[in-house]
Amino acid sequence: MPVTEQADNYTSAVPLWEDAQDDVPWLSSETNTYLLGMPQLCLRGLSESWLLKELGHRHWMTLARLAGQSGPSFADEQGAPVYAAFCALSVREADFGDARENENLRITTKLRRISRTQMMSQHRLHLSDRAVGTVEMISTFVRRTAGGGNHSVSRFGVPGFPPAFDKSSTAELASYAAAIRSGRAAKHMGFPIDDRPAHWTLKFDPCPSQDFNGAGFLYFSSFVSFVDRAEWQFARQLSANATTFRRDVFFSGNIDPGETLCAELMDLRRCPGGFSHHTKLVREHDGNTLAHVFTVRHAR
Repeated sequence: MPVTEQADNYTSAVPLWEDAQDDVPWLSSETNTYLLGMPQLCLRGLSESWLLKELGHRHWMTLARLAGQSGPSFADEQGAPVYAAFCALSVREADFGDARENENLRITTKLRRISRTQMMSQHRLHLSDRAVGTVEMISTFVRRTAGGGNHSVSRFGVPGFPPAFDKSSTAELASYAAAIRSGRAAKHMGFPIDDRPAHWTLKFDPCPSQDFNGAGFLYFSSFVSFVDRAEWQFARQLSANATTFRRDVFFSGNIDPGETLCAELMDLRRCPGGFSHHTKLVREHDGNTLAHVFTVRHAR
């Protein structure tokens, strides 16, 4: 259940095992309403940072409920913790700039299984019955290997979930994420994906108390925050009045507390009504890619 400033939240949960509107059924559907206040807002409307954290929490809690758990408690056969790590997310048709204090944000979350280890959630956002965006998130269950650090984790098939549906249309985002991680994708959103030098680089030293989650991983929402902070440095005039219209993030690694990362601007383009860019996050000491982030921002 989301925590809001008022006690007038409502929740509706509808199982969609057989009565699905899609070509493949969703396993669950849940709608919540949030009264917007300062934690949910930023200078330019709805806070994308808050939103991603909340959607990540909804994704995690939905997994727990599908597994018959009152709270998330996934473990492998030795009892070691198993986590749902995000490998891709996509924000589409976002219109966050008009969100204001005391407005109601309605979020409808659906979830389906797309492989042995992967789950996909879809979150539709409405402000006063007006659609303001859709977010898709792909997670995979992982566990730390013997070393225990964040550089090496292995996938794990958690039992107790319904089987995955054999429909390629349900896994488009996951398939593209795999293609980017393996180097098979040549471009995305018109941006080439190759080893060309970055136009601009900014170093970050993530803070354990701010940027890492309770499992000890660099939190997925922090990746987006680093890209926005970098954008503020390399495109301040464009960034000053911009809000996100689209953002695709493809994750491929993590770091341990105390390690540094770099945001590398690979390309920046003007587009009608705003600008877009491809930013790569890399681990500084070995240059390994942590994420490719593709962003379209519209001027307000």
